[in-house]
Amino acid sequence: MGNQLRFRKLPLARHTLVPALLVAVVVTAIVASRPAGAPDGPPDSAYISVAELPEAVPEPRSGPDAATGSWTVECGRNERGHYNTDNVVTSPGLVGGAHHTHDYVGNTTTDARSTDASLATAPTTCTGGTDRSAYFWPVLRRLDREGADAESHGGGRHGNTGEILVPSAVRIEYRGNPLARVLPLPAGLRMITGDPVAATTTDENVRAQWGCSNRPGRFTTKYPRCPEGSDLTRTLTFPSCWNGLHPDSDGHRAHIVHPAASGLCPPATFPVPRLRITLAYDLPDGAPFAVDSFPEQRRDPRTDHAMYVGALPDRAREEMADCVNESRHCRG
Repeated sequence: MGNQLRFRKLPLARHTLVPALLVAVVVTAIVASRPAGAPDGPPDSAYISVAELPEAVPEPRSGPDAATGSWTVECGRNERGHYNTDNVVTSPGLVGGAHHTHDYVGNTTTDARSTDASLATAPTTCTGGTDRSAYFWPVLRRLDREGADAESHGGGRHGNTGEILVPSAVRIEYRGNPLARVLPLPAGLRMITGDPVAATTTDENVRAQWGCSNRPGRFTTKYPRCPEGSDLTRTLTFPSCWNGLHPDSDGHRAHIVHPAASGLCPPATFPVPRLRITLAYDLPDGAPFAVDSFPEQRRDPRTDHAMYVGALPDRAREEMADCVNESRHCRG
């Protein structure tokens, strides 16, 4: 895909035109309402000192049937520069539907037009070439540097100013369940974690976990100011209680939900391996930063979120479940 954002025209059906026009009106109104000379970044209240990070929450206690293994896959840090403003999970077929820029690892072809069939035959950045899944999340930017997309859709034109940062590390890990054995992930699974509209809705779906690498296990929904020598971190933990029926659902949340803090899945759901993505960024002390968001969300840290589209062959999904159920630590 190269180092450039890809923007392509897509003929829109009549039912997609009205939402697109409404978004344009909202964007125009927000930009017009900003005072002259106002900074593009979030307010100071969106940031906290590392000293204010809460204590780490202990891991749930394991029961006799616990699946305590892990499956880790190395997919790089998006060194290839795979970015776009699409979201194939929530807006399939709609080019530019995200109105902010996504960072991708794994499948190298993921965009709005991707399908299960196209992903299954595409190249991947994941070691071994077996995992063709799409892993993606909004980019993080340094606000004191100009971005290459300052005049582009999803970038500066939608309030997402600044230079896109390449993570210093990306860790993709699937974990088991502290109370029960897990089933294999379903083929073609779609998932979302977090709430991209958290600034204007309730906190029901907020899953933002910002932290500093020198304070492992301590998370906040604000942007932490990490000390020199400590990376800024984002931990994106996906739901892992599947209804056993479908790989997707209306709204993309009902088919797979988060367990309770103890690890217990709700009735009529079954535990599957829990995907956790950890991103790290090496930022100079005091450098301003913010995540990309929809314009009306004003880059609120609570809006952090991530998406997943599964493209693992049957054998790999079964091996993953066996690994975590047998409490082994494996590499995909």
